Amino acid sequence: MQVNVLNIKGDVVDTIEVSDNVFAIEPNLDAVYRVMLAQQANRRQGTSKAKGRAEVRGGGRKPYRQKGTGRARHGSNRSPIFVGGGVTFGPTPRSYRTRLPKKLRRLAMRSLLSDKAANQKLVVLDSLDMETHKTREMVGILKNVGVESSALIVTSGSNMEVMRSARNIPNVCTAGVNAFSVLDLLNSDLLIVTREALGTIEEVYAS
Repeated sequence: MQVNVLNIKGDVVDTIEVSDNVFAIEPNLDAVYRVMLAQQANRRQGTSKAKGRAEVRGGGRKPYRQKGTGRARHGSNRSPIFVGGGVTFGPTPRSYRTRLPKKLRRLAMRSLLSDKAANQKLVVLDSLDMETHKTREMVGILKNVGVESSALIVTSGSNMEVMRSARNIPNVCTAGVNAFSVLDLLNSDLLIVTREALGTIEEVYAS
């Protein structure tokens, strides 16, 4: 599969061949869905908590006598049916972490990369060498390469200059080649990747 390589001005400077095993497979939507759910679950903190009837304050004595009042018998006014009582089956701190097979996670990533390439949503940059590293310059670069809505910029490493210049631009995210995820690809319309990062992606996901 042939992909054009652009410079930061949006001009085609080269053409490279990318691996069909990574960028030209039939997308597996089930794998993408399962990995997406797992990553969303793994982001949950799991710190929600409600007090049960044994944890709320008060309720030490019987609210009224057992018989003779015409009312239902109760042993505590901290029962869940009373105001101020405990919560029945309330949430408690727990882990939502889900672990999926490595092959499934790789398949989901390759499916989304192939979908981006098939729909002309993949932009390969020769480099991201900026002069000023300012937001204004990054906005100009994104305009040159055709960003109209959301975009994910993937660099070969943790490029702090690129991250700083793009962090105030709405709907634009940056990530290192070893840090972007299925959720990042799903939330971004355009995938912008440097040539060096593209080589690393092929090395990781081709096998």
